[in-house]
Amino acid sequence: MSDTEITLEETGSKGRYVFRAASGEEAEMTFSKVGDTQIIIDHTGVPDAFRGQGVGLKLVTRAVEDARAAGKTIIPLCPFAAAQFRRHPEWADLLRK
Repeated sequence: MSDTEITLEETGSKGRYVFRAASGEEAEMTFSKVGDTQIIIDHTGVPDAFRGQGVGLKLVTRAVEDARAAGKTIIPLCPFAAAQFRRHPEWADLLRK
């Protein structure tokens, strides 16, 4: 699995990062935009077919990388994303102050 398999889809004030398997199954992490400087991660959904492969972490990591590059902060409301932020203190600079 590589980051190139994760795509970003945005529509208005919403968006999602999607990992698609060749079989057509999708894992996703959804978010809402708060202005131009912040996103709220609200859901991470990983089908059983992807469990144990690190797909959820890859989705959150991609959002972190994109937010950092764009100078945005993140509010991780999704329990999975919040847990990843606790496990990765190097992401603390992206948390809303």
